[in-house]
Amino acid sequence: MSKRGKKYQVAIEKIDPDKSYEPKAALALAKAIRYANFDETVELHLRMGLDPRHADQQVRGVALLPNGLGKQVRVLVFTGDPEGIRNAEEAGADFVGSDDLIQRIEGGWLDFDTAIATPDMMGKVGRLGRILGRRGLMPNPRSGTVVPPADLGRAIRDARKGRVEFRLDRTANIHVPIGKASFSDEALLENLATIVDAIVKAKPSGAKGQYVKSATITTTMGPGIPLDLAPTLALKAA
Repeated sequence: MSKRGKKYQVAIEKIDPDKSYEPKAALALAKAIRYANFDETVELHLRMGLDPRHADQQVRGVALLPNGLGKQVRVLVFTGDPEGIRNAEEAGADFVGSDDLIQRIEGGWLDFDTAIATPDMMGKVGRLGRILGRRGLMPNPRSGTVVPPADLGRAIRDARKGRVEFRLDRTANIHVPIGKASFSDEALLENLATIVDAIVKAKPSGAKGQYVKSATITTTMGPGIPLDLAPTLALKAA
């Protein structure tokens, strides 16, 4: 017996489990069957043909979604550089500091969505790895969140536009938000195409066989909808 509620059961009955929906149809269905009393996030879940135990089969990257994520992003900047402080404040960062912010985070404070750092701070910020790493908040040069003081304005603007990080997890899956259920179908489709394109381009050298094994679209509370990416996004087996 399923422990899911009646609304969930009604929603899942409208999905054909033997069908893989084209992106536009999947997004329209996800919006049509949503039932929560808040603006749910639309999510993409990919089952990858990779072995996360191997370094040459890791996937990690960043995409800037053209239509954003539909939420206010709280940006924190670690910098002790005078130019960095000035640029971060002028760009509208919500929190700017150095040792003071590190101490607050060590005390349990985590009221921000993105953390950016200048290189001079990484020696100190590194000790927050166990706290920030588990939440996907650790600044990292590869994800564009460790930048020189002169580039802070751009990094902060990118974070606010709908900057999404993706990475392979320990179960060989990638989970990413692509917007809100209140977005138009066209806006969600554009965001979906952008994130999938970024993941395809991030294919690691050690990938063998089928890169993306399966894809699913869901909303925060809703059931998964099987997604066929091939027709519009040209995903092919390696």
